[in-house]
Amino acid sequence: MKMLRFRSPSIRSLDQEVLCTIRLLDDSEISCSIQRDTKGQFLLDHVCNHYNLLERDYFGIRYVDPEKQRHWLEPNKPVVRQMKSAHQPYTMCFRLKFYPNEPMKIREELTRYLLYLQLKRDIYHGRLLCPFAEAAYLGACIIQAELGDYDPEEHPSDYIRDFKLFPKHSLKLERKIMEIHKNELRGQCTSFAELNMLQRAHSLETYGVDPHPCKVTLGGFQSDCEV
Repeated sequence: MKMLRFRSPSIRSLDQEVLCTIRLLDDSEISCSIQRDTKGQFLLDHVCNHYNLLERDYFGIRYVDPEKQRHWLEPNKPVVRQMKSAHQPYTMCFRLKFYPNEPMKIREELTRYLLYLQLKRDIYHGRLLCPFAEAAYLGACIIQAELGDYDPEEHPSDYIRDFKLFPKHSLKLERKIMEIHKNELRGQCTSFAELNMLQRAHSLETYGVDPHPCKVTLGGFQSDCEV
């Protein structure tokens, strides 16, 4: 992992520097040291420059507070002030913040790929809810994008079992995913399979929905829910 160090215009001693680790959408990480007055926009630009990403407005940096609540890092405020209750080194995540209304019109292939990675996460973590048929098709698109065409000499009978596609999935769903992968998606290149996944995911009601845990009190009783 390459470490980059950035300095603000004012000269500060090393004990004023703060280490930040940012987890990317493919679960890799990049790290950098910042000054205590460095603002959030600097970290977002750092990640976008790492990717050479042009369409930056869709993305943001997210962190989790000690109460396990997720927040977006505000670009115009110092990072340290926003992370004041967190332990160093700071750990944050680069995530899609604004889901495009028409993902098929995204200009850059890299942006589409990052959206694909975000939707894979949304499916696996149960944020993008799908009926059985849609789940099977989305899963098959992911398998096609990751493995290419089905090859009986390379792919055993349970070849998708190790893929983390959904929070829970049945043998019936696995079989349907393999059926679609073998018979309907043959010949699709990686980028086309990813594009098909985006198009189908975009049609689901929970596309772009980001649930947050909360507590509701009714009649003196408190219960957990998500909004």
